[in-house]
Order: sequence, then C-alpha cells, then structure tokens
Amino acid sequence: MRLGFTIQEAYGILLVGLALLAAAGTFYANWALNRSSDPEHRARLLAVNARVRMSWWLIVVFTIAFALGQATLLVFFALISFFLLREFIAITPTKPTDHNALVVAFYIAIPVQYALIGFDLSYFTTLFIPTYLFLALPVIMAMTKDTERYLERVAKVQWGVMLCVFCVSHAPAIATLDLTRYNSSGPLLLLFFLLVVFVSDLASSIASSFFGGKTLSFNSNRTIKGTLIGSFCGVLAGAAMFWITPFRAWQAVIMAVIIAASCVMGDLVINSVRHSMGATRLAGEGDIYMTRGTLARLAPLTFAAPVFYHLTITFFILYKDAF
Repeated sequence: MRLGFTIQEAYGILLVGLALLAAAGTFYANWALNRSSDPEHRARLLAVNARVRMSWWLIVVFTIAFALGQATLLVFFALISFFLLREFIAITPTKPTDHNALVVAFYIAIPVQYALIGFDLSYFTTLFIPTYLFLALPVIMAMTKDTERYLERVAKVQWGVMLCVFCVSHAPAIATLDLTRYNSSGPLLLLFFLLVVFVSDLASSIASSFFGGKTLSFNSNRTIKGTLIGSFCGVLAGAAMFWITPFRAWQAVIMAVIIAASCVMGDLVINSVRHSMGATRLAGEGDIYMTRGTLARLAPLTFAAPVFYHLTITFFILYKDAF
C-alpha cells in the first residue's frame, strides 16, 4: 500500500478520523442548540444532531462488520435496504392488492440481490433488478386484476426497489472489487467512498446551520452556501485519502467531486419524493431511532453508490491499461 501503511493501519486511521468528525459534530450541535432560539436555526441543528447520531451507529456497526468479514457487511447493508424500502413504501401508500408484489420486493429482491454480490456475480447483480424484477413486478400486480391507478402503483414499487435496494447494494459491491494491482483493496475503496459521503453530508448540515444563507428548495435544513462548503470539505477529505485508493491524487479529487455531486442529487430526489407525498414530517431527520428516518439521512448514498461503483469498474478495471 502507498505510504507504507497496512490495510489494518489504514482502516484504523480512517476509523479514528471518522470518530473525531462525529465527536466534533456532536459537540457543535449540542453547544449551538443551547444558544439558539430561532426556530429555523434550531431545525437545522436538529438535522445536524440526527446526522451525528446516525454516524455513531454506522461507525460502530461498520467496525463490527469489517471485523467479521464480507458476509456480515452484506447483511448490514441488506438490513439498511430493508429499512429504507419499508420507509419508502410507508410514504408512498399502496393498496392491499399490491401485497404479493411487496412480498417479492422485500423477501426475494433484497436477499437475492445481496447474495449475487456475495457470490461475486457482478453481471447478474446489475441485471437482476432493473431487468428481470422490473418485468416481473408489473405482471404480479396485474394478476390481481386491480387496474385502478395501476401504472402509478407499479412505478412506486419499482422506484422504491431501485433506490433502496439496487442503488444501495452498490456500496458493499465496491468492497468486492479486486484492486491488488493498484496496491489497494475493495474494502479500503469502500471506506474512501463512505468517508467522502459522510464528510460531505455532515459538513453540509453543520455549515448550513453555522453560515445560514438561502435555503434549498427541496431541503429546508440545508442552504446553498452550506451545501457548497460541505461538498468542498468532502472533496478535501477524498484528496487527503487518495493513498488508500487505486487513484492518483488528481483522480481522487475528480472522484470525490462526482461523489459529492451525486450526494446532492440523491438528497434532491428523496426529499422531492417525501414532499410530493406530504411526508416531510414523517420519519424525518429529527427522528431519534436508527431504523426510522433512514430515508432522509441516507439519501446521498442512493445516487452516489452506483455512480462511483460503475466509474471505478469502467476506468480502473475494464479499461485499466489506459490509466
């Protein structure tokens, strides 16, 4: 590995860095909440608190997953997909006749998708949901002979599976990549990816509450200035961690920029879904439970994971000799 660190030492460094960032976020949010009386500012600080709480959960669980191996990591992300999909279905109501399709989505699509990743069947991983499942779900729903708002109901279930299962599953798929020719590894690349997402998201929340500015139209807890500052911090974190990746320094910066931009797109889409369904106050960022409010908190991951995975596959595995 570059800079002479072992994989275990690199992971330890990243873990300490993430813990320090989470601790700093915790201190700032609690300190600022005690001194703020403005409702809008307090709402943004509560969003920071929610992000920090989720980060502590993720640090603990992710450490356990890495210590126990790839199978545990897959189970962890499969559970994330389950809770995300459950929340998505909760804010996009379906009908009782959609029960069979939902059973397939929850109890077949999720385990099969993650099993394909576990067996390193990348070809089928990218085809199973967007091809076979997307063809099967409309048939299953049509067999109930309930055609009321049929297209809308099918689209809701398909889009939920796409975001919450297919897109999220690309995160653990990063850990399966063979990057030995670059003196790196899949698990370390996954940590690089999660670090950029984590820093971008947390720094955006903190900067929005600290600097204020014009509020984003799709997320009242974020400002344009805060989002730009947060994205810049994510890019800096990515540039600083280039040595654990297959990327050169300038390539790590480009990848970090793409990840940060994808995070904003994911936040835009998920919050637009929540607003369109009138669910802005249902299981939102201020929820105290890890398994609720995950849709709002992990929105950046849904877009960033598949984009980063496929860019890495394309430029550093399929066309590796060009780089």
